[in-house]
Amino acid sequence: HASLVLAPSRATADFVAILQGVPTNRVRVLPWALDPDFETVTAAQSSSKLPAAFPTPPVVLSVGRWLITERYKGMDTLILAMPRLLLLWPDLQLALVGAGDDSQWLVDIARESGVSLHVHFITGLSYSELSACYAAADIFALPSRGEGFGFVYLEAMARSKPVIGGAHGGAPEVIQDGVTGYLVQHGDSVQLATSIDAILSNPELARQMGNRGRERVENEFRFSVFAKAFKKILRELCAS
Repeated sequence: HASLVLAPSRATADFVAILQGVPTNRVRVLPWALDPDFETVTAAQSSSKLPAAFPTPPVVLSVGRWLITERYKGMDTLILAMPRLLLLWPDLQLALVGAGDDSQWLVDIARESGVSLHVHFITGLSYSELSACYAAADIFALPSRGEGFGFVYLEAMARSKPVIGGAHGGAPEVIQDGVTGYLVQHGDSVQLATSIDAILSNPELARQMGNRGRERVENEFRFSVFAKAFKKILRELCAS
C-alpha cells in the first residue's frame, strides 16, 4: 500500500516488482551513496594500522559475510581461482574480510585447493582497520551473482581500487566493465583469474581503472547527489 517504493538499483527494482507484485510505476531507482562523513573519516584513517593478519602485497581483497545462505557472493570462486593465479603470480595473496557460520567451508576449499598459505581470513575489524585494508589492497573482488547493489564496490572505488564483480544483479550498475574494473560470470574461476591477471599485469590499467572508479563515486555516489535526488522524489510525491 506504499505510495512509492525506492530501490538502490534497477535490478532490485525489477526483483521487487516481480516478487512482491508492486506496480512498476510505483518503484523508483535511487542509488545508495557513501556516508556523508566518508571523506573526513577516510582522511583521518589514511594512516591507520593494518590488522596483523593482513598479508604482504600483491593482495586481492574481498569483503562480505561468510554465511551458508550467502554463498552466492562467490568467495569460494575467488579461492578456486588462486591455483591458476599462483602459477603466474607466486606471491599473490587473497585476503577475505568478514565473519559467519560458513567460514570452515571456505577454509576447507582453500586447503583442498592447496592454497591455504595464500588465503587469509580476517575477522573482527574496526572501521579504521577495514579502511586500511582497502587502501593496502591491489584489487577488490566480489564475484557475486546476487548483489542488490554492492556497497563494498563503492568503498573500494572511492579508494581508487580496480574492482571485479559478478555480471549479475546490481553490480553492473556500479561497475563499468573494462572501465572501472571487470564483470565476470558467477562461478567461473577461469574468467575471474584472467581478469585479476589482466589487472596485475598492467599497473597503468589498474591505476586508470582506480582513478575512473573514484571519479564515478565522486560524480554519482556522493551523499550530496543522493540527497538532491531524494529531495526531488519527495517534492514530486508531495505535489502529486
